[in-house]
Amino acid sequence: MTMQRTPLLLSRILGRGAALDPNEEVVTLLADGTHRQTLKATWDRANQLAHALAGAGVKPGDRVASFMWNNYRHLELYQAVPSMGAVLHTLNIRLSPTDLEYIINHAADKVIVADEDLLPLLEPLVDKMPTVERIIICRHGEGGETSFASTDDYEDFISGQATEYDWPEIDENAPMGLCYTSGTTGKPKGVMYTNRSTYLHTMSQAMTDAMAMSALDAVCGIVPMFHAMGWGVPFTASMLGCKQVMPHRFMDPEKLIQLMTEEEVTISAGVPTIWQGVKAVLEAQPDKYDTSNLARLTCGGSAPPVSMMRWYWEEHGIEMIQGWGMTETNPLGTLSRKVAKRSHLKLSEDQQFENIAKAGLASPGLEIEIFDENWQPLPHDGEAVGELLIRGPWICSEYYNDPQPEKFHDGWLVTGDVAKIDSEEYLIIADRSKDLIKSGGEWISSVDLENHIVALEGVRQAAVVAQPHPKWDERPVALVILFEGANVTRELIIEHCSEIFAKWQLPDDVVFVEEIPLTSTGKIDKKVIRGQLEADGYQLPDLR
Repeated sequence: MTMQRTPLLLSRILGRGAALDPNEEVVTLLADGTHRQTLKATWDRANQLAHALAGAGVKPGDRVASFMWNNYRHLELYQAVPSMGAVLHTLNIRLSPTDLEYIINHAADKVIVADEDLLPLLEPLVDKMPTVERIIICRHGEGGETSFASTDDYEDFISGQATEYDWPEIDENAPMGLCYTSGTTGKPKGVMYTNRSTYLHTMSQAMTDAMAMSALDAVCGIVPMFHAMGWGVPFTASMLGCKQVMPHRFMDPEKLIQLMTEEEVTISAGVPTIWQGVKAVLEAQPDKYDTSNLARLTCGGSAPPVSMMRWYWEEHGIEMIQGWGMTETNPLGTLSRKVAKRSHLKLSEDQQFENIAKAGLASPGLEIEIFDENWQPLPHDGEAVGELLIRGPWICSEYYNDPQPEKFHDGWLVTGDVAKIDSEEYLIIADRSKDLIKSGGEWISSVDLENHIVALEGVRQAAVVAQPHPKWDERPVALVILFEGANVTRELIIEHCSEIFAKWQLPDDVVFVEEIPLTSTGKIDKKVIRGQLEADGYQLPDLR
């Protein structure tokens, strides 16, 4: 051995930004104004939190849960809990009480740190969390009480604690974070991240060919920190010393773009529905917001419409970066940038946008492959469609206390996505396997239909779901939200789709709605849509 075997621990990198640029800010939008504190103060408070948790009996390996918005205290948990060797369990505030109860008890959480306005969501579980010893309440002046027996005020809890903590030398494969899937099928499944996996993911995310984050950036993480999609950015930003801007619970598009422009944000991460909303605000008030600092928007969760990506580039010079990942991938799996290879410099802008419309290239260190039903790899020709599998150092190998071997194959994670890989190794997601529409023995991509419908002027949002049909098995139905005053008809949408889709791929029906249900991260919740249509007794036109 000729090299030092320094373990890959988050405690070695999360305080780096505070040491290099201590006066840079963490900014949080609150109900009573904007809260500001320096990176140094944030790291000092993270050290204080670690002391307080240790004093409360939290040991390495114990689960500390957060039930919080994106804010400065949540960031302090991100830094303190993994560094002290405990496990940060980010609880999804959008889950049902039943799922929350299951997750908290399955994880055996010891402590829950909660924002005060979210306490009512925990109240039904007060007598149903036997492992939880205390709830620490983060006050923001918005009220919120709980009948839980043992509570602490966050500020009182950390007050008077030392601002330096002797971070333990633990195994790099020791757990540091726990995040559960959304439970779209069956019970939510826990993914236990390790120090090693998250350390490597943090490094990879900062690469120029990835999100290209640097200490020069002001980063606004819009994706909730309680969800895997928002998991990576706070670690990378803390390591680099970025300014961090956090919206707390204020997710209205107008508030978001105002916050980003006022704080001179350079990069932000969200889902397509968020960026569609921001686009609508900018279009409605084109001279109100100065977007000159905003250089990159990352977009994940589902494929963003090419028309939207082009609009941001052509109207504001903002590059959209499409990413693909999941809870099981920590979350970053692939990224697609406008120009990703030297050879792309010679491409026309139309061709560059064709590339950025794809899910992207695998992050260095990761491998992706598509397989047929017999687990045989398929050619990377952009035509063959198969089950997407992925492997690498920050990819889940089993679920926490629930192995589910059918979700894994020969060292690969079975993603549940149906995809193609082209000759340049770009990943192209066809759909989630459960969201593909099988009609007459042929597959129809709901994502492709949605993105084409949204490109039609006057359409604000679209969702396409399958509906049962006795002859064809399933047929597509489009739910559409229009901009106010838009003169768009069912016939116009069908005609628009017929420009690129075969007749059998066209939606059988278009239903105009005022709202489309979204998941906790802003993705279209097709499970809920299908349930609503069934509850309403919806029938396809030719079955009425």
